[in-house]
Amino acid sequence: MGRRRNRGRNINGVLLLDKPQGMTSNKALQEVKFLYKAAKAGHTGSLDPLATGLLPICFGEATKLSAFLLDADKRYLVKVKLGETTTTADAEGEVVETGDPSGVTEAALLETMKEFLGEQQQLPPMYSAIKHNGERLYKLARQGIEVEREPRTIHIHGIDLLSFDLPEFEMDVRCSKGTYVRTLAEDIGKRLGCGAYVSGLRRTGVGPYDDQSMLTLEQIQEAFGEKRFAEMDEWMLPLESALADWPEVALSADAAFYMKQGQPILVPNAPTSGWVRLYANKTDFIGVGQILDDGRVAPKRLMQAVE
Repeated sequence: MGRRRNRGRNINGVLLLDKPQGMTSNKALQEVKFLYKAAKAGHTGSLDPLATGLLPICFGEATKLSAFLLDADKRYLVKVKLGETTTTADAEGEVVETGDPSGVTEAALLETMKEFLGEQQQLPPMYSAIKHNGERLYKLARQGIEVEREPRTIHIHGIDLLSFDLPEFEMDVRCSKGTYVRTLAEDIGKRLGCGAYVSGLRRTGVGPYDDQSMLTLEQIQEAFGEKRFAEMDEWMLPLESALADWPEVALSADAAFYMKQGQPILVPNAPTSGWVRLYANKTDFIGVGQILDDGRVAPKRLMQAVE
């Protein structure tokens, strides 16, 4: 039996999508993949259907870099309602507890928010995509089943109060991967003694990307309908933009040859540790490397030749 033909365009790059509210991340991905007629595409970490904002879509060779964006820090604008706790810790759940937030002052809220800065252990919510014995937790939660979860180490890099108007407030959160902002809001409500849930959530940052270059689904659909295909391709960012905050290592022609054969290379003036971007001919991005203990640069994710 012959191999199936690869359907779709072999395009490479990253598109910054402003995911609409009410749509799953996978549905948004499939819609964009269709509009671009792409052979291969993936996203970089799900947003709740309730949430909007930055969802980087990786096409072609960029899918090899999606795991690095999944592991990157994130940034969110979070609207929180005090005085109620819901089953899902957001507006989609049923209210299970109520409290009186009238005594909460802005000063008390600011003091409480400070307590969540830095590294800490966070218990993932039941309404999450984490698997337990092969089953997604949110599926178990919908059946009324609660299972024991292991706390995870997370890091809140920054948390700023943007507005305060009882019973609601808005905060800007900068955090590590794996942070559940719904749980953070719920925990703040517990500390204040009145309960809380997320009433609005928008992601504004993923790794090196912010929300300044996002495109809405409507913009892409309109361009597709008007056959502005060249313009659509111009909206894609280059592969290496996903790693813009990493140091780069320029390889000589010989070093690049051996690197592409999978061999670690000793490169003068390379960083002494960590991950690096690899370039041949100073400008041709060829992939991701990691510094070994002996100082050599080892290839980890290499890109196929991109036109």
